[in-house]
Amino acid sequence: MIKDTENEIEVINSIYGEHTLKKAEGGAPESYLLAIPQKDVTLCLSIPSQYPDIALQVTAVDSVGPASPTGYGTYVLGIARDFLAKIFTPGQVCIFDLLQDLEQRLDGYDTDDEEDETNPRGNSSDAIDPLVEITKPPQWTVSTAVTEKKSVFLARACTVQSTSEAQAAITHLLSTDKRAGKATHNINAYRIRSLVNGNEVVYQDCDDDGEDAAGGRLLKLLQIMDVWNVLVV
Repeated sequence: MIKDTENEIEVINSIYGEHTLKKAEGGAPESYLLAIPQKDVTLCLSIPSQYPDIALQVTAVDSVGPASPTGYGTYVLGIARDFLAKIFTPGQVCIFDLLQDLEQRLDGYDTDDEEDETNPRGNSSDAIDPLVEITKPPQWTVSTAVTEKKSVFLARACTVQSTSEAQAAITHLLSTDKRAGKATHNINAYRIRSLVNGNEVVYQDCDDDGEDAAGGRLLKLLQIMDVWNVLVV
C-alpha cells in the first residue's frame, strides 16, 4: 500500500510542482502537507500506511495566505473533508481527485479582493461565500451576553451534520448578523460524527480567529461535555 502512496505523490508533484504534496517535517510518519496550487492554502493530511484500503484524513489547515478572507481556511477544510467522505472507495487512491476538486471549487473564491475601509473584516451582506448555498438558515441558540473588562462575550450554538454545513452556518451568521459581523473575534468549534460506508467518521475543528488558543479551549470544552453534531461560535 505504501507504493500506491509513493506513486500518487510522484504523479501529483510531477504535474503541480515538487512541493505540492510532501511529508510534514517533524510530524508523524503518516503526516503530509498538501498545498493547493495558486489558492493560498495548505492542508494537513494523515495518510495511513494501509491507504488506499483505509481512508486518509484531512486533519487541519496548515496555513493560509495573509490576504485570505476570514473563514477561508475553515471553508477549504470543510469541502475537502466532505469530498473525501463522498468519494472514498477502499482500494482506490483519491488525493489527485481531491486536489482537482478543490482547484475547481476554489476558482470562484476570490482571496485578492481589497477590504472595504468601512468594514475591515469584510463581513458585509456580500461576503457570503458564493460556493456555499444556504438552503435553510441555521437555528441558533443564543446565550446571555457577558461583559468582562469592557469586552462583550456572546455564544451561539446550532446543530450541524457536516463540515460544509458548519461553514455555511458561520458564513451565514457573519453575513446576516451585524453584531457578529462587527465582532473583533468570532471563535468557533464543532464536533461532527457521521456514518460513511457503514463506518463511523469523526470530524472536529476549531478557529481562534486571532484570539490565541481560544478555539482550542472551546473545542476541548465540547470534548469534555461529549457534545456531537454541534457548532459553537
